Amino acid sequence: MLLCFLVKVWTIDDTYQLPFYSFLLPNYKENQNSKMQRPRFELPEALVMEILSKLPVKSLTRFNCVCKYWCSSFQTPHFISNNYHNNLENNNLNLLLSRCDGNTFQRYFSQLSNEKYQNYIVKQNIHLPFFRNDLPYVYGACHGLLCLLDPLKDKAAIWNPSTREFKILPPSSIQRPPYFSPFEETYLTLDDVDFDHAAFGFDSKTDDYKVIRFVTLTFVNSEEQYPHPHFMYQVELYSLRSNSWQEIPCPDYKPTGTTLGNNYVDGICYWKTETGAYLDFRGLILSFDMGNEKFSILPIPEFVGSFPEYFVNLLVFNGSLGAIVYPTEGIDTSFDLWVTSEGVWTKQFNIKSISGVVRPLGFGKNGDLFLRDTNDEVLLFDASTQELKELQINTYLDHFRFTISLHAYLESLVRINGIQENIEKHVIRQPARDASNEY
Repeated sequence: MLLCFLVKVWTIDDTYQLPFYSFLLPNYKENQNSKMQRPRFELPEALVMEILSKLPVKSLTRFNCVCKYWCSSFQTPHFISNNYHNNLENNNLNLLLSRCDGNTFQRYFSQLSNEKYQNYIVKQNIHLPFFRNDLPYVYGACHGLLCLLDPLKDKAAIWNPSTREFKILPPSSIQRPPYFSPFEETYLTLDDVDFDHAAFGFDSKTDDYKVIRFVTLTFVNSEEQYPHPHFMYQVELYSLRSNSWQEIPCPDYKPTGTTLGNNYVDGICYWKTETGAYLDFRGLILSFDMGNEKFSILPIPEFVGSFPEYFVNLLVFNGSLGAIVYPTEGIDTSFDLWVTSEGVWTKQFNIKSISGVVRPLGFGKNGDLFLRDTNDEVLLFDASTQELKELQINTYLDHFRFTISLHAYLESLVRINGIQENIEKHVIRQPARDASNEY
């Protein structure tokens, strides 16, 4: 009861009254000029840290200045792990909606309230000057970290939105191989390099965060007026510990399609891939183990049905690999959610005949499913009541509304050897103007 009371009181209005809670501080001394000495009551340091580990990252960041002991304790792996797992147990999800500004055509995020009774209103909009004139994709989250990567440029960053730490990744130094065309009997010119189908995760064996991305090299015959493109593929792996990229062997299959929000689960990244020709497609799952740095192929179960007739979006649901399956055509759309555990797929639920819905965006708290409709507005399907409602997020002002995506992360104190957000260079946070979410 004492623990719950202290945590609740400490976080009210984000305030902290040092004299009243002085018994939590190590070696706190009363004012020598005080005429009356208050009775001294101390808690064991382990219990104090247990209490503090249940507080939000925002509060802990403010408490860094209370004393050096607290500041150093908040940076220990044990405390960081306890704080993260407390957030995980309480399902303290934070939601970011990736959007494109209708005036500037720049990518930005809307941070949503994480309470259903608030109808997931926009709390603040987050702009990324570092990616000005770019369209970065979001990969993660892993332990509260997000990876931002522009597929058209060698430009990437790791970001902790809770501690506001920002890590710019170095450009790749990997050599691009030449391409010899046996038909044209000449070496072709490298015309374009694309970075796509990335994933971000954690290697528990080496205590390292890694980014993997597929690189597409486009070669052309520069002497031809309308050259035919030739393609070659590479795979690059970034290590936060070494702060460098390396090339790893390319698998026989290349990822296709997109995932919903996150494609990393317990040390393994997943992508949808396929084999076969049109009307004879066979869906597969390509996986990559962050620990042994090896690719594997898994079958997509037979529940999918005829592959060209269904969309299959991989995602993470309650800490497990899942798949949302829905038909490619039809006025009314139904959705099946399947989740795998130890290789066995089970259906979690089915949503039948939702009119006007184009595609799913991802899940929030308690299985709430976010969807995009034919008007590019964001809808919420309440899993507990089976009701569908429109969220007042005003996406009609957006550009490229079909690229709206949802990303969920847990607060975390994980450090990435980066720098604090710079308003002019990296991240700009702007509170939403009012409850109507206009910006």
